[in-house]
Amino acid sequence: MMIKTTTGMLLVSLAILLTPFALAQRQSFNINPSVSVVGFTLASNDDTTKGTFHVEKGSVTFDPASTQLTGLIVVSAASGNSGSATRDKKMLKEVLQASKFADITFAPQSYTGTMAPTGDSTLQVTGVFTLHGTPHTITVPMTIHIEGSKCLATTSFKVPYVQWGLKDPSWFVFRVAKQVDVHLSLSGLLSPAS
Repeated sequence: MMIKTTTGMLLVSLAILLTPFALAQRQSFNINPSVSVVGFTLASNDDTTKGTFHVEKGSVTFDPASTQLTGLIVVSAASGNSGSATRDKKMLKEVLQASKFADITFAPQSYTGTMAPTGDSTLQVTGVFTLHGTPHTITVPMTIHIEGSKCLATTSFKVPYVQWGLKDPSWFVFRVAKQVDVHLSLSGLLSPAS
């Protein structure tokens, strides 16, 4: 009887000690493009334009015991849709030059904050945002929600597109903001990283 009790206590103690190591395994967040979206909002003196871009693919590998991230999120520049064919044609051809710069990407590199194994986490994610073929290091606030193997990452941030060298679409008396608000919602599954 004493051996069973000692063995049982040893197994429980071992399980408690090893739990942080199991939770700290490297994981991959595999993004599902069909349920992920990039939204944008651009103010002007006439109206506020809202639209979306299509997430083509993405995956991010992370180790909860570290603050390092690797991976790439790819958005199709040509998929921009504001609901106005004329406006979209100008945006894609003249501002984004989507035929020349087909992809808008974000390569996360690190984060600050605590990544919870389940529930919500609020992080600051730093990475390289490439727009119009030019890389820019940015840090964005990100909320991560983990429920089992499901993961949702959301963020909102401003892109100073004119400062970054893209054409200002303002003309005559029509004036457009020099920054665009970006709203990102990435949904997918977590799996052990290989």
